[in-house]
Amino acid sequence: MKRSFIREILESIDSETISFAGGLPDETLFPIEDLKKANMEFYDEAKNLQYSISNGITSLREKIANFYNEDGFDTGANNILITTGSQQALYIIAKYFENSKIVIEEPSYLGAVNIFKMNNLKMYPVELKSDGIDIEKFKDEYKKTKLAYLIPDFQNPKASRYSNIKREYIAKIVLNNGGYIIEDAPYSELFFDKKLESISSIISNNSLHLGSFSKTLSPSLRLGWVRANEDIIKEFVKIKEIIDLHSCSISQYTLNNYLEDGFKYKSHLQTLRDSYKAKMEIFAFMLKKYLPEFIFAKPYGGMFIFGFINGIDTFELVQECIKQKVLFVPANQFYLDKSISNEIRFNFTHSSVEDVEKGLQKINIVLAKMLTTN
Repeated sequence: MKRSFIREILESIDSETISFAGGLPDETLFPIEDLKKANMEFYDEAKNLQYSISNGITSLREKIANFYNEDGFDTGANNILITTGSQQALYIIAKYFENSKIVIEEPSYLGAVNIFKMNNLKMYPVELKSDGIDIEKFKDEYKKTKLAYLIPDFQNPKASRYSNIKREYIAKIVLNNGGYIIEDAPYSELFFDKKLESISSIISNNSLHLGSFSKTLSPSLRLGWVRANEDIIKEFVKIKEIIDLHSCSISQYTLNNYLEDGFKYKSHLQTLRDSYKAKMEIFAFMLKKYLPEFIFAKPYGGMFIFGFINGIDTFELVQECIKQKVLFVPANQFYLDKSISNEIRFNFTHSSVEDVEKGLQKINIVLAKMLTTN
């Protein structure tokens, strides 16, 4: 197991560093006043400061369940487990399936890969294409594992989205073979055109659907959840109780109070979509202008642009860029056994227009020197 490259470099960033590395939302869009008001309401009752139930406060679980019901995905509060970020949800799931086999996308989210390694899950990587995972290979591998980890919406790192056809194929494969898929969906509400039906909604008893408020409201709340059938939720609660008894009640009640006005959150999500789409278009324009060697396709949502540069080891490139105080994530970090990659993941949501232009110009200068040397 290796430490997350992204988490490591976050520790070394200073005020002069331009970072396209972390999956950071735009803090200028955080609903600060609304969250502040919701937080103050938490202190109206002393009992809110007491120990809470392990699966999460009921009213918040009901509100999250209603998100699913509004999408036509029948869900009750007992189908929801509140977790300390979706990262904890992944750990609980991996502990439950400890020493099992699992299919993962390649490339895949490093945080999940490390958790699977820690819990001795043998991983079977399957190539991720522009419209989703390679179906034939997935079918072959899933028969061996009966378990898979997928990010169908604006995948981290590749930013791709599964087509409706591939979602349906995967659902059929799971139903025919039994077992579970872990559907990680932190970016599913950050669509630019339309929201696609989740795979989990087709196979509700065979899915573990993960959600998070980190990308849509605030990472520091550290609140995520798992949606699953009631029996497996009860098993997950047993594991969570060993880890932390319950997730932070201050965050839970603050969020619960904020969500009392459902329109407010929906309006906030639309603001994010509009802003992030504009940011993506600007970043894509700047890439073509200042980094024409970078080959990519514009995403349909999410927070990342993914692509490649022919003839370049992007891990070597980022080492030189760090010296110039500009950062991105080289894609070798997202593969199990690939030491060299010519791919890059850029985050487009966090930087200002000025920093995007300045940062990409710096990368271009470093790249030109490397290409000349090579």
